[in-house]
Amino acid sequence: MAGDRSVLNGSALGGRSRWADVDGPVHYLDFGGPARGPLIVCVHGLGGSAVNWAAIAPLLTSRYRLIAPDLAGHGLTRAAGRDCGVFANRALLHRFIETVLVGSRGLLSSRGAATAGQSVILMGNSMGGMVSLLEASASASTVSALVLVDPALPFAFARPDPLVATLFALYGTPGLGGVLRSLRRDAPPDASVARLLSLCCADPSRVPAQTVAQHVEMERRRTEFPDRSQALNSAMRSVVQTIGRGRGRTYRAIVDSVGCPVLLLQGDRDRLVPVSVARSAARAHPDWTLAVLPGVGHVPQLEAPRETAQLIIDWLGSSGRSAPDTPRSGSSLRAAVGTVRRSLGRAAATKVNRRRRSIRSRD
Repeated sequence: MAGDRSVLNGSALGGRSRWADVDGPVHYLDFGGPARGPLIVCVHGLGGSAVNWAAIAPLLTSRYRLIAPDLAGHGLTRAAGRDCGVFANRALLHRFIETVLVGSRGLLSSRGAATAGQSVILMGNSMGGMVSLLEASASASTVSALVLVDPALPFAFARPDPLVATLFALYGTPGLGGVLRSLRRDAPPDASVARLLSLCCADPSRVPAQTVAQHVEMERRRTEFPDRSQALNSAMRSVVQTIGRGRGRTYRAIVDSVGCPVLLLQGDRDRLVPVSVARSAARAHPDWTLAVLPGVGHVPQLEAPRETAQLIIDWLGSSGRSAPDTPRSGSSLRAAVGTVRRSLGRAAATKVNRRRRSIRSRD
């Protein structure tokens, strides 16, 4: 299609880098997958990018086709005067799906993978989960299933992490917010990525080295964008306002209106979205499937990609009803959750034992 162009060094970001004209340039990563496989559109979180899906994508593309856009003001999609709030990015995501994935002139349609009117699976993390919920409500015929990974959900009473609460307050304070954004802007790309992973992960060392390098490369490219800090602050304000007292009731009603199958994945050591918020949402929506990953933070797709992919594949083959796999029983999904918990438990135990041996050797 006109406006779509490949970038030769896209592999440095974990997928094939492409551009689409969706009311302006929109960058996305094409992670590949079966030409006629179910389509999963991956939606990143606040301050993130399509690269956030680079670790988990290879574990899903044997069955599913994965595409991940950079929302406005994120990744390589410049704000360029566009609104970077969640409702505006919901509209951008919808046009992206129509233009690039589903439309009669779409990239995948030309390859025989999509036809006009075909629905997609949305997988969103953090703010991307919020944007995905908004899209599933506004365009139910477009979305066949939702995979929500530590999403920004309607407000529930929970004790916030002190550091996270302080950072949000400072960023929102006139003057101080500008100073913090300036410091963040001037930090080297590797330092910025390390700081972000330390905030979002329970154990940043679990993130594959190659994936860290891909995030550093994305951050390096973004240093050329003078408006990136303003875009981040605009998106942050939008998220807070949407779940806050003013729009909170509206957002809750939107979430309640979602009718497609939903898998809710949540790290129990998430500092940004407490696990109690996810459990509250699951109680309010008993038809949702909740899977809690022990010892994992805000980005399970980065910190525990294999365990997260196992849960997604199993759910899409059963409760998700979107994949062409042979349906599996609910007991199979419960068994998968148990396997993931044992796997993460063994990993944590191994790390503790290594630390103990290290301490003993120093003594």
